[in-house]
Amino acid sequence: MLIFLYGEDTFRSCQKLKELKNKFIHDIDPREENISVINGGTASEKEIIQAINTSSLLVKKRLIIIEEIFSNKAITIFEQLLNYLKNRSKIKDDNIIIFQDSRVKVKKTKIKEGFFIIDSTGRDKVLTKHPLALFKFLLKQPYSQQFSCLNNTETASWIKHEITKRGGIINLPVAHLLASLIGNNLWQISNEIDKLINYQLAIQLKSNESSQIIISEENVKKLVRGNFDENIFALTDAISSKNKTLAIKLLEEQIEAGLTSSYLLNMFIRQFRILLQIKQALEVGDSSRKIASELKIHPFVVQKGISQARYFSLPVLKNTVSQLIKIDYEMKTGKTDVITALNILIAKF
Repeated sequence: MLIFLYGEDTFRSCQKLKELKNKFIHDIDPREENISVINGGTASEKEIIQAINTSSLLVKKRLIIIEEIFSNKAITIFEQLLNYLKNRSKIKDDNIIIFQDSRVKVKKTKIKEGFFIIDSTGRDKVLTKHPLALFKFLLKQPYSQQFSCLNNTETASWIKHEITKRGGIINLPVAHLLASLIGNNLWQISNEIDKLINYQLAIQLKSNESSQIIISEENVKKLVRGNFDENIFALTDAISSKNKTLAIKLLEEQIEAGLTSSYLLNMFIRQFRILLQIKQALEVGDSSRKIASELKIHPFVVQKGISQARYFSLPVLKNTVSQLIKIDYEMKTGKTDVITALNILIAKF
């Protein structure tokens, strides 16, 4: 079985991958001995094929997860992997192969659908011949699912469903309010949902109530202010001025406030990608208005970003984004502690 999960919404994509992995562990492999996770961005076609072909007389089924294959810089890997997968489709076995990629997407243009990859700066680039051929092959698989970023209405519906799943209740207008405060960053919204539910639970426990956990407009306005946007600006301000002590202190404060390591990392990646995009736009003479329009971010965020981007060189920003993406991969494969890695990254500035 071949499964393809792709698109920019890494939260829902990771949720789906976790669901598939947990089902495999529950049904097939309780000891997790027959699961391979491969960094497709750095692996060779030989390593990937070897991982897929590995078999055992004692094991009927294996799970192979290949992440971010379209980030691979080897020219030949896409054609060779495509040929292998086409030939392999004639072989009947029970192995499950999952390709997960957050950087490729299908996007409607004025003329037709386009196939793009998001580069390290966050810009869309048209897929070239061989990656495109592999992408189209994976798209045709019966189990292919795109996770595009949600619009405001979709985000509000997702919030309502997610809060219900976690044992709470929220009406649609309040869900829309939460979406308007945060945007469509589901990592941040998930964190805010936990905060809102825990706050309401604490109130009910204090008053010995056992009623339903209702997320009110009042509590959303009181507790959710998109505060981390301000804090990430303060963090990057401290980094840009080389005040490492303050930067590490601010990071510790966010951890103490209950923000998860994966959420913090995603906000770091988002912020430094924005700074990189702003820096590149400034170097070609774009105005702040044009930058806000092109990047589809609030003019206030652009103004703050412009003042910070001036303190970083382009190579430093590119390297920082690459390092953060590496930390993200190592977090997903259990090879690193995110907070330690972020502290080390800050110390290097």
